[in-house]
Amino acid sequence: MQRRAIMAATAGAVLIAASAVPAERTVSGDGIITVKVNGEPVPVRVDPAAPGMPLLTNATGERLGLKMSGKLGIGFIYSVGPTRVSSKTRVARVNFGGGAAKQRIGWSERPFSAVAEGSVGPAGLPEPVVRFVLRAPQPGERTFSLPMTQIGFPLNLFGSGWTASFAIIDVGGQPMRVRFDPYHSRSLATAGAAARLARFHDGTLSGEAVSTEIFFGVERPVRFMRLARPIGIGTLSIATLGVRIQDAGNAGAIREAGAAVEPVDPDEVVVTGKKKRDVRRDVLSLGADALSRCSSLLFDKPAGQIRLSCLPLAASG
Repeated sequence: MQRRAIMAATAGAVLIAASAVPAERTVSGDGIITVKVNGEPVPVRVDPAAPGMPLLTNATGERLGLKMSGKLGIGFIYSVGPTRVSSKTRVARVNFGGGAAKQRIGWSERPFSAVAEGSVGPAGLPEPVVRFVLRAPQPGERTFSLPMTQIGFPLNLFGSGWTASFAIIDVGGQPMRVRFDPYHSRSLATAGAAARLARFHDGTLSGEAVSTEIFFGVERPVRFMRLARPIGIGTLSIATLGVRIQDAGNAGAIREAGAAVEPVDPDEVVVTGKKKRDVRRDVLSLGADALSRCSSLLFDKPAGQIRLSCLPLAASG
C-alpha cells in the first residue's frame, strides 16, 4: 500500500509539473528570453533556424562551469561549407520559465548568433506549440501548413536533436528541406538545392559572388539567382534568392543570365556517374525577404506541422 501511495504521489507530481507548461509559447521582437541553466540566468535567442538543442557560447559554458559528463563525452560538429564548428554537450537543469527540467545542452567555439549568449530552436522548448510573431496580421491573410521534420538522435539520448526543424516541399518529385530564418534578411539555397530549383523553375545566375554570413559568424560566397517560374510555397511565391555556390553541391550547371539556352541533340549520348547525389543535403532557407508577407510562423510539434499565416500569392523579390 505504501509503495502504491508513493507511485501515485510521484505520478501526481509529474502531472502537476506538466500542467505548468503552457500549450503555446509566443516569440516576438528579437526573440531573446532569459533561460536559467543550473540556476544561472542566460540570455538566449529563440530562433526557428537554430538547433533544437540549446547551444551556448564557450564563454557562457566557462562562466557556468560546464564540463562534458561521463566517461564517453558527447560532442557535435556543425558544418557551414568547409568550416567546422565543434561543440561539447552535457545534461543540465534548464528552466524556460515553467520549472527546471533535465535537458542536454551544448556550448560551441563560435556563437550560433552574436546577439545573445545562446540560441535554441522550437524543438528545444518545452511547449508543444511555438509561434513566432513576425509582424501584425493584415486583412486577407491565409494560413497554410507544411510537414515538419527534424534530424537528430533518439529523444531518450539527446532530448531535442542537434539540428533545426525543417519543412518539407517537393521539387522535381523529390523532397527538399526548407529552413525558416527570419533573423537573416536574404533567402538562400545551398548549391545542390539551387541547381535543382534552377532545373525545374528555369533559374539563372547573375552578379559577382558576395560574402554573406550564414550561421556561427561564418561567411560564404553567395550569388543572385532569378527563377523564371517562381516556386510556390503555400501562398508564397519565391522568384529570387541567393545561392551558396560552393556549399553542399555544385552550382556550375546553373545557366548564367543572358546566356543562350543550349539546344538538345537527340543523337548526343550523355554519360553520367553511377554515384547518385544525396538530395537530403539540399536546403532552402527562407529569410526575412520571403517571410515579409507573413504575420506568424507556427511550429506544431505534436501534429508534425509548420503553419504560416501570409498574404496571398505574390512574387518575393
